[in-house]
Amino acid sequence: MRRIIIGISGASGSAYGYMALQALRAIGGVETHLCISEAARRTIELEMDMQPDGFEALADVVHRDDDLAAAISSGSFITDGMLVIPCSMKSASGIAYSLNDNLLTRAADVCLKEKRKLVLVVRETPLHLGHLRTLSRLAEIGAVILPPIPAMYAAPQSVDDIIAHTVGKALDQFGIPNELFKRWRTPD
Repeated sequence: MRRIIIGISGASGSAYGYMALQALRAIGGVETHLCISEAARRTIELEMDMQPDGFEALADVVHRDDDLAAAISSGSFITDGMLVIPCSMKSASGIAYSLNDNLLTRAADVCLKEKRKLVLVVRETPLHLGHLRTLSRLAEIGAVILPPIPAMYAAPQSVDDIIAHTVGKALDQFGIPNELFKRWRTPD
């Protein structure tokens, strides 16, 4: 069985993380380890009219963000990598500079040091030069930067279609087959 860490930070876009957890549960064969930051807990309540325990119910294992002794804080705990969805610029900065002051940033740092896949669905706009430098640093040290940008060729009909496109692209980075979005095909 594959094992992926899902980090949810306090950036706007909690629905991306929720759909990622739903998709992984539906696809099966992937053990999910969830870490929700304190800021994300508040954002979930504000954006989704639900509590974080709704997210937690979709995960196989839930880790507290203040538990730096959790299994996912160690490189000896084998995973396929980590998806931070959404990823705030605060979390991105913490990861870029190895601050490791919470479990989310520590687990991401572990993925980088162990050369495991780290995908960051960075949710911020507009980006100033400091943001861009942070993202550049993350790319240089091995992270995949995957902002939630919809593909209009898929002709999205709903917000869920737009979210599904980003989630599908993120799962593609881990080689997880999915049919969450309409893929490009050669025009007739």
